[in-house]
Amino acid sequence: MEPLLDVQNLSVSFPTANGETTVLHNASYRIDRGEVLAIVGESGSGKSVAMLAVMGLLPTTARVTADRIAFEGRDIVDMPAKERRKIIGRDISMIFQEPIASLNPCFTAGFQIEEVLKQHTDLDKKARHKRAVELLEAVGLPNPEDRLKAYPHQMSGGQCQRIMIAIAMACSPKLLIADEPTTALDVTIQKQILELLARLQAETGMAMIMITHDMGVVAETADRVVVQYKGRKMEEADVLSLFEKPKHAYTRALLSALPENATGDRLPTIDYSADFTGETL
Repeated sequence: MEPLLDVQNLSVSFPTANGETTVLHNASYRIDRGEVLAIVGESGSGKSVAMLAVMGLLPTTARVTADRIAFEGRDIVDMPAKERRKIIGRDISMIFQEPIASLNPCFTAGFQIEEVLKQHTDLDKKARHKRAVELLEAVGLPNPEDRLKAYPHQMSGGQCQRIMIAIAMACSPKLLIADEPTTALDVTIQKQILELLARLQAETGMAMIMITHDMGVVAETADRVVVQYKGRKMEEADVLSLFEKPKHAYTRALLSALPENATGDRLPTIDYSADFTGETL
């Protein structure tokens, strides 16, 4: 069966004072309809860059190359910008890191939700407002009419994250990319957000890519896992196999560094003297 998203040999580089630096090396991803794929790794492993490249949201200075980036069998790399914009934000949507920074401080939550609906649907103003209220109810925000009138600075981090999820879900996407959706939230709110995403995914049947460095999140949410290190894909496996029998040395090191594996008074750490990028599976 044809995958929903098929990315082959994606590379991303940026110009620097010392020449061009490649931050993602020939990474490939595949996700099927209704599947949850986790991309896990440390900060700087190229997780967010890869998905921003797929979305076409990297700065113009970035050099993006790929053999194929196809959504529902259609190559979106060579697609005209106008046609691509019809897909991005409607069929593929993204929850960005740090919701307070991602939301526009100059506009209310209602305006920002309804703007997505205005761009991607034929709903009139009254219908857009009704849909916005329904979305806030779906993401668990009380008093939705009041929340629609609020600005980002008038809400907590957890509330802003729910607004971001409402914006991402506005057009019932086929693929949702969640980039560190629990960053900067306390543990209780993190659990609520993860449960909310899991519920929305189950109810709508959408596919989801979860970008994270939290192996606990991976264990709870994912069907399949891609492990990245220094811009390279180290391993890919179903979630059970990855935790029970990791094949790559870096994956084993990453799992062994979990706090629950601590012995004595010191937390376990990864031995970076090992050349993880030199190993191939």
